[in-house]
Amino acid sequence: MSESTPQPFPSAALSEEESLLSVLQRNRRTFAWKTSGLDEKGLRATTAATAMTLGGLVKHVALVEADWLAVKLAGREYGAPWDAVDFDADPDWEWRTGALDSPEDVYAVWRDAVERSREIVAEVIKERGLDGPASFTWPDGRTPTVRAMLLDMIEEYARHTGHADILREAVDGRVGEGAPEDFAF
Repeated sequence: MSESTPQPFPSAALSEEESLLSVLQRNRRTFAWKTSGLDEKGLRATTAATAMTLGGLVKHVALVEADWLAVKLAGREYGAPWDAVDFDADPDWEWRTGALDSPEDVYAVWRDAVERSREIVAEVIKERGLDGPASFTWPDGRTPTVRAMLLDMIEEYARHTGHADILREAVDGRVGEGAPEDFAF
């Protein structure tokens, strides 16, 4: 499969849960492919009028995994490394340190966050189902469903994969989605 060949959508025979998780995994895989294999220079590169880096983006998405799925969906703690950060004093900590940390550390933080999220989401779906409530309430009193949280996570990856598209092409010209076998995690 070439770099520009889109990946197939989930089979119509999948359940809604399997479809949602499949699309989330496809977005994670594409994001991984867009951001993988870079050295420090690649992870620190910027383009256009942004200070955003691929290293910061990878670490930001790891934080979103913890915030959205562990904390807001499941009602758990942030866990390491997030629980040791004073985000009031350093609100862009993940962006700043993601551009400074070694590639190994940046990728490890994200892979650990994804693995934790997979386990948490499986438990939450088993306990609550897709129509069950998340563990937080919006300021207007509404509580999102598990389904809504997963759809928002898919949207988060889709949006940030677009950022990664631009940044990665500026680093080394890589374009497309990659194939499933290009980056397994």
